[in-house]
Amino acid sequence: MSHAQELRPAWRDLWASGDLGRFCFISLGIVLHASNETMIATIMPSMISDISGVELVGWSLSIYEIGSITAGAAAGRLVSYMALRTNMVAAALLYAAGAALCATAPDMHWFLAGRLLEGFGGGALVSLSYVSIERLFPRLIWPQLFAIISVVWGVSAFGGPLVGALFAETASWRWAFGAFAIAGAGMALVSLGVLRGPQATQRKASPEGVPPFPWLPLLVMAAAIMAIALAGVRTDLASAVILLAVGAVGLAAFFLLDARKPRSRLFPTRPLDMRTQVGNGIVMMAALSAGTITFSIYGPLILTSLHGISILTTGYIIAAESIAWSVMSILVAKAQPQHERAIILAGALMIFGGMAGFVFAVPGGSIPLILACAVLQGGGFGIAWPFVTRLIVSSAREEERTVTSSAVPTMQRIGYATGAALAGIVANAAGFSEGLSGETAASVAQWLFLAFLPFGVLGSVAALRLMNGERKRTTME
Repeated sequence: MSHAQELRPAWRDLWASGDLGRFCFISLGIVLHASNETMIATIMPSMISDISGVELVGWSLSIYEIGSITAGAAAGRLVSYMALRTNMVAAALLYAAGAALCATAPDMHWFLAGRLLEGFGGGALVSLSYVSIERLFPRLIWPQLFAIISVVWGVSAFGGPLVGALFAETASWRWAFGAFAIAGAGMALVSLGVLRGPQATQRKASPEGVPPFPWLPLLVMAAAIMAIALAGVRTDLASAVILLAVGAVGLAAFFLLDARKPRSRLFPTRPLDMRTQVGNGIVMMAALSAGTITFSIYGPLILTSLHGISILTTGYIIAAESIAWSVMSILVAKAQPQHERAIILAGALMIFGGMAGFVFAVPGGSIPLILACAVLQGGGFGIAWPFVTRLIVSSAREEERTVTSSAVPTMQRIGYATGAALAGIVANAAGFSEGLSGETAASVAQWLFLAFLPFGVLGSVAALRLMNGERKRTTME
């Protein structure tokens, strides 16, 4: 039976084999990262009243993202130096140390140092979850495992604010970070027993020996992400545009430097080249991530300011998008390999449809239409992401599949960071720089979602090229 005709195992069979249970543990790293990332909003008021530093609040998320993206990019290469299990234990301990520092921080500067360490650990844990799929599990079940990641991410992102609010109301914001510190240390300990076998306990050796670690490209990437993060929190339009441009140039320099060292590269060969299947998949993922972050950031603010819609209602709408993502991921995860590319294209078109719908729905204030667009967008991600992720990794060169695995979530987060910074620039240019009011919210609503439609077009074109690439391959066969 050919690979294209193989049937994916049922969820029950996956559980019986032990693969599903083992991966559920590995995906706990995503729980720690995603829930901590989203928790910060609900604990911020009580934290500021305790240690002050309100002028640095914007950095509490930005510095976490800087650490997360940088460590995520490095994680795939680090398995050339240390075993997967060693990397997982180290990342969990680093995360625990950062959470402990946040829990005991006497002022905002120490708190931000802890957030940076948390970001390093959390970003590495996420990338290592993807690496573990490539290293430890059969290729046929990858879409089901990537679907689990989607579910875990959605539930964690939704639950993070609830966890933060619970600790802030019943105990102290410090206990929230204390709980994450304990969880990180526990994951490090249990990893020693759960991750067994040569693929987990031995480093991925190269016949040419251990390559030098790519410090320079990694530092350039970190600087570029910092510039992009700064652009996202600047209110001065000119300086924000300059910083975003500097960040874009820095990312281009990173890719050029990374390409010069084939043995120690952090990303696969030609990661943004749309003449390749890997390039089309990564471009699709990055473009759609950048293009859809606007509703999460500005949707609630515009809806409450322009239409008087309650915060609770906007929260339910955003939650519906996450739920649609998770549910659709599970529903399509068992689709057979020959249908994958058609599902990817359908998902990209659903996402673009949701983006286009927001252009009219948000200024109009129709809650049913806004909810439909959110569900369409989330469902599109849900059906496309497990398969495009598998396609990116499986299409990479054999010797580059590990770094490709870690590059997938890294490029997704770069897309989110770039989209968030660009959204800030567009929003300020459209009126928010003059203050928040119903009039400025109306102006922003007209332009903000329209400005990001080109990202949806680019993502859809990349998905179509993936579909055409499959047709060409089938014809050649």
